[in-house]
Amino acid sequence: MAAEVEYLGTGRRKTSTARVRLLPGDGKIVVNDKELSDYFGRDSLEMVVKQPLEITETIGEFDVIVNADGGGTSGQAEAIRHGISRALLEVDQGHRDVLKKAGFLTRDPRMKERKKYGHKKARKSPQFSKR
Repeated sequence: MAAEVEYLGTGRRKTSTARVRLLPGDGKIVVNDKELSDYFGRDSLEMVVKQPLEITETIGEFDVIVNADGGGTSGQAEAIRHGISRALLEVDQGHRDVLKKAGFLTRDPRMKERKKYGHKKARKSPQFSKR
């Protein structure tokens, strides 16, 4: 019995992390044991998740199994996109140019700034009163 091939990729965005497994299959995408359309209510987020598969023309070749954690829905969708892109590189290094040009291999470093003491939020200060 031959071992089934699986390709792994980890994607991150803000505080979201997505562990992605690509298995040869018919194009099913499962996120946290739910279908993609059930997990993300919005079509725009489903489109974001599918972008790397569409751009590399591998949309029906792999089943995608994702374990997403942390953050909100948009952050998780972009983390999944990052993870799928990294896993596709394991499949074929020839995809690198296309994925890099689209910006799917770069981890978006923008995060929420931490709250400072003496302030109400990260930068918002209490109202100044001279007297």
